[in-house]
Amino acid sequence: MKRRFLTRLLKTAAFTGIALLALGMLVLALSPKPLLLNRKSASQAVYSEGRELLRLSLASDEKFRLWAPLQEISPRMRKAVLFYEDRHFYAHPGVNPFSLLRAFLHTYVTSDRRVGGSTISMQLARLRFAINSRSVPGKLEQIARALQLEWHYSKDEILEAYLNLAPYGGNIEGVAAASIIYFNTPASRLTAAQAFSLAVIPQNPTKRGLHRGSATDVASPRTLALTRLAERWLEEHPDDIDLKSSYKLPLSSLRRAQLPWKAPHFVENVLRGNVDEAEVVSTLSEPVQRLAEKQTSAFIARRKSEGIRNAAVIILDWQDMEVRGLVGSADYYDKDIDGQVDGTRGRRSPGSTLKPFIYALAMQEGLIHPNSLLKDTPLRYAAYDPENFDRQFVGPISAQDALVRSRNVPAVFLANSLSGDGLYALLKQAGIKEMKSRDHYGLSIALGGVELTLQELTSLYAALANGGEQLPMRFARSTKAGSTEAGRRLLSPEISYLTLDMLAHNPRPDQEMSFLSSKPHSVSWKTGTSFGFRDAWAIGVAGQYVVAVWVGNFDGRANPEFIGRGAAGHLFFDI
Repeated sequence: MKRRFLTRLLKTAAFTGIALLALGMLVLALSPKPLLLNRKSASQAVYSEGRELLRLSLASDEKFRLWAPLQEISPRMRKAVLFYEDRHFYAHPGVNPFSLLRAFLHTYVTSDRRVGGSTISMQLARLRFAINSRSVPGKLEQIARALQLEWHYSKDEILEAYLNLAPYGGNIEGVAAASIIYFNTPASRLTAAQAFSLAVIPQNPTKRGLHRGSATDVASPRTLALTRLAERWLEEHPDDIDLKSSYKLPLSSLRRAQLPWKAPHFVENVLRGNVDEAEVVSTLSEPVQRLAEKQTSAFIARRKSEGIRNAAVIILDWQDMEVRGLVGSADYYDKDIDGQVDGTRGRRSPGSTLKPFIYALAMQEGLIHPNSLLKDTPLRYAAYDPENFDRQFVGPISAQDALVRSRNVPAVFLANSLSGDGLYALLKQAGIKEMKSRDHYGLSIALGGVELTLQELTSLYAALANGGEQLPMRFARSTKAGSTEAGRRLLSPEISYLTLDMLAHNPRPDQEMSFLSSKPHSVSWKTGTSFGFRDAWAIGVAGQYVVAVWVGNFDGRANPEFIGRGAAGHLFFDI
């Protein structure tokens, strides 16, 4: 009777188990596919063209979080995590019953130590769905969610998600962010010792984070866990020379406060145009950027007694339209000059820097050539009487000399002689933003009556270097970084060449204007001074670069020293 009862009991239990398993499989099959990663806002890593880290930004929730595909995570890291966390990951269905039984016996029966029985799938479920797995209902939900994830996703997808969500101490999530923050290296290049050091952190990130305790403390929780893991690994892989020779050595790791914060205004331009990319390789050349920063700082130090305290600089390679260097202000951290404002994006009066385009349009329409004689004599247009900077007139003057000497009257005369909308139409075609109607500016547009940014002005001069074609400026080289905007034909190649050749006769600041007939320099450049001495500009083409300089105050305060040739021109040639 007892044997028959036991047989029936076992059959019933088996049938019930099979029925429950079938029901569970049906529930999983019919359950909606959950998001594997609830894509929160992520950090962004910005690199120079030489792959040096410029900045790792914080996500919107103040965490460092980068997403990396599984194939871009070091095989060393993947093996270390699987060996330490879940050796049978690719064999079980999301739950390892033997591990759960062992954990139950140690934790609740013998009570000798607390043992976790969670698989990587279960840990991912806990992280993904914010489950409190310390309670029995929480543990059951964790198991159910792990099975659900396994039903809908492949093992590689689950491992990838876990490595991107695992905690690595403090506000660091994911191995990609951890490898950059701790070791200043991408996850794909982790060494054996680095990979194993990171692998032990997620089980106890509070005590095992690499910023906890001394790197040489052999009794720290991190060091003890790493030693146990490495010794277990070497028992099974005695030929692993890389790990054997390195895991006992103290690792050199950065602290979050030591993360690079280079070229801040440039990086902000990169992030503004690449909002969806985790890693962005920018166009910045670190030597060029250092040169621009050094020369700007030295210039401000020399001229500070004259009230010159701020400047902005752009260095653009016009051949590929990549920005190699950008200084948005003289000192990013100086609150007195509003240093965090990006001076390359502020709209200001450009003074005389637009005059070359008036002469270019006049040549393109056949009104003049470089040696044409113009009149620098009093003119009157209705109620407008244009004056020169020195309030004098020189009489007959060649077009080239009038441009180089930046005479206002000939420029206004030519602007008025152009057909159609003239310079206004060219600026609209070039994409200058926030322009008002043509009637709002009138002829004052020839002398800087319109406002534009240093970036927009740089783009205009790059068009001269590119034979009259305006191409989009680039701050990044990543896949999504390049602008899809097509080039615009502003001027003909011949007229662009003639305009630059005229500007090449402009003497340097330390030369007298009387040398106008000397042979041209290797730099084609122009200066500008806005009305009321609020802005000083210098911009030109030097070899493969367009160099653009602005000097002034962000609040618009005037200073008689803010003269294009005398202030911005010196910094231009320093660079």
